[in-house]
Amino acid sequence: MTTSSSHFRKLRVAVLFGGRSGEHDVSLMSARSVLSALDAERYDVVQIGITLEGNWLTGPNVIEAFEKGSVQGLNRAILPGDPSHSALYELRIANHDETFHKLADIDVFFPVLHGPFGEDGTIQGLFEMADVAYVGAGVAGSSVGMDKGIFKDVMRANGIPIVGSILVLRSDLENDMDAVIAKVEAMGGYPFFTKPANLGSSVGISKCTSRSDLAEGLMDAARYDRRVLIECSAGDAREVEVSVLGNEHPQASVCGEILPSREFYSYESKYVDGTSGLVIPAKLPAEVTEKIREYAVRAYQAIDCAGMARADFFVDNKTHAIYLNELNTLPGFTSISMYPKLWQASGMTYAQLVDRLIELALERKAQRDRTERRRMA
Repeated sequence: MTTSSSHFRKLRVAVLFGGRSGEHDVSLMSARSVLSALDAERYDVVQIGITLEGNWLTGPNVIEAFEKGSVQGLNRAILPGDPSHSALYELRIANHDETFHKLADIDVFFPVLHGPFGEDGTIQGLFEMADVAYVGAGVAGSSVGMDKGIFKDVMRANGIPIVGSILVLRSDLENDMDAVIAKVEAMGGYPFFTKPANLGSSVGISKCTSRSDLAEGLMDAARYDRRVLIECSAGDAREVEVSVLGNEHPQASVCGEILPSREFYSYESKYVDGTSGLVIPAKLPAEVTEKIREYAVRAYQAIDCAGMARADFFVDNKTHAIYLNELNTLPGFTSISMYPKLWQASGMTYAQLVDRLIELALERKAQRDRTERRRMA
C-alpha cells in the first residue's frame, strides 16, 4: 500500500491459527508455512493463536508456544464486533484490574483455521460484523462448503455429479442403529464411507466394508458432529484435486492426482507420514481434465466462494465418469499440501499465492464497501 510516491506503508496482516476443532494441529502446520512465506519487507505480521477452549492469544512467538503446548505468558486478544472499534485489542492485567488496550489496526485478517469455528462461517461472521478485510470465503460460502450434507444438495441442484449419499443424526444412531444401517444398505453395496458432516482433513472418516465396520464408523463420525454423512463408494476411481483461486472470476489450476498410501487419503497420509504420492499434472485425457476444472469453478461460484478453495473429485478408471466429492474453502497450506503444490505447477510460487490471497481479501472488502446498508430515500 503506497501512501505517497516516496513512502511505503507495510500492510499489517493478522494470521490466526489453532482453533476449537479436531483440526487444531493441522492448522498449526499450515500457519507455520504461511508465516514463513509472508515477506517482512511488505507485511507487519501479528500472530494470533486460538486455543482449543477458544481463547485468543497474542504476543511474541505465538506459533512456537502453540507448537510446544505451552502458552503461558501470552496475552489475551479480542476483535470487537463493533465496526467503530475494528482493531485488535489486548487484555492487560495490573493490580488485579483487567483492561483492554488497542494493540494494532489490522489491514487483513488471514485465518488459517481448519474445521468448525474457523472454516464454517462462524469467524467469518465476526469479521463481517467488525467490517474488516479477511482472506477466504464469506459466511455463506464457508458454511455451505463446510457442511457436506448441504453442499451435496446444492451440487445436485446445480447439475454437478456426486456419489449417492444420505445424512443421519447422532440421535438417530443412539435411538435405532439397526434402522440407520438398513437405510444405508438400501443405497447399494459395501463399501460405504462415513464422515462428520462438518469437519475436514479426513478426521473421523472411515471406510466401511461390513455391517460391523459401518456401526463403528458411524459412531466414530458422530464423535465429531451431530450430523453424519454416509456416502456410496465411487468404485474403481482415481482421486483428483484442483485448486481454485479468485473472487468473482475464479480460475482453476492444473489437476493433480492423489496416490493414497493407505486404503484412502487419510489424515495420516495427508499430514503425518506424507507417504501418499502426488502426480501433477494428473495423467487424464484433455477433455476430462477440462471438465473437472469446469466443475470446480461452477461449484465454487454456486456457493459464492471467494479467495480460495480446493475441489476434490473421483474419476472412474474405466468410464472416466467424474464425481465431485467436496470443496474445501480453507485447504491445507502445509509444505506437502496439494493446494499450493497445484498452483506451483501452474506457475505461481507459494509466496506469490499468499500475496494474491491478501490482494483478493482487500478486493472483496472494497466490493462490500460499495453495498448500501440503509434504504435509499
